[in-house]
Amino acid sequence: MAEECTHNCSTCSANCGSRKQESLLIPANALSEVKHVVGVVSGKGGVGKSLVTTMLAVLLQREGYKVGILDADITGPSIPKAFGMKNVEVYGDDNGMIPPSSKTGIDMISVNLLLGDDETKPVIWRGSMIAGTVQQFWKDTIWNVDVLLVDCPPGTGDVPLTVFQSLPLDGVIIVSSPQDLVSMIVSKAANMANMMNVPVLGLVENLSYVKCPDCGKEIKVFGESHIEEIAEKFGYDLLARIPMDPKLAALVDRGMIELMENDYMDKAAQTIIEKLKLQPEA
Repeated sequence: MAEECTHNCSTCSANCGSRKQESLLIPANALSEVKHVVGVVSGKGGVGKSLVTTMLAVLLQREGYKVGILDADITGPSIPKAFGMKNVEVYGDDNGMIPPSSKTGIDMISVNLLLGDDETKPVIWRGSMIAGTVQQFWKDTIWNVDVLLVDCPPGTGDVPLTVFQSLPLDGVIIVSSPQDLVSMIVSKAANMANMMNVPVLGLVENLSYVKCPDCGKEIKVFGESHIEEIAEKFGYDLLARIPMDPKLAALVDRGMIELMENDYMDKAAQTIIEKLKLQPEA
């Protein structure tokens, strides 16, 4: 600290210990009321973050909570398809955008809802523009939810960093798969969360096994899982192990995820409720 410190960091260029860390959080829309924000992340792509996000949203909605989904995977948005949200208009005015709702009342905003009739149209944008879009989805959308789930793109690049820095995350769920590189996958996401001082609420393993329809035996397609060892190593809760389920995949493909009937993510939903101390609407 400088000897003649005035404790006014705005007029000083010294990088001393007394300098306060400037918050990069972006205020929500003035008309929004968001009680909790949870990110769904992974160190690599193709492990099922969007599936976990949609399943968790459905279960929390069934428990009586108002849920929203911010689809931050701008170049690979899949949330609307899982809910059958096609040719849905997003309305708005000078106050902000109104997120459309699914059949059971789950609010969501995604770039695929803004592309018109062609949901296969690619989003060919540079990182800064993509990150800016995520920020707009947060501040320009009028959210009124108990829990806002943020489906993040994979890795630790511009967009995940934007989510970690710009949104008031209560915690993140790390999604992985049973391959040998699972330790690296989890480590990348875990280290990013630690560096950004965001709590990890737990781990979810997707593609864990296939259950034989004849004998019921669990077939480990990607080899033996090490997710329990990884969870113990990092001190995280193992929230779920989701199998490769053709029925579940068919529901997603048909836009009917809200009709799912399984208990794969029940523990995950209850853990979120307990850790965030959620209170359902009266």
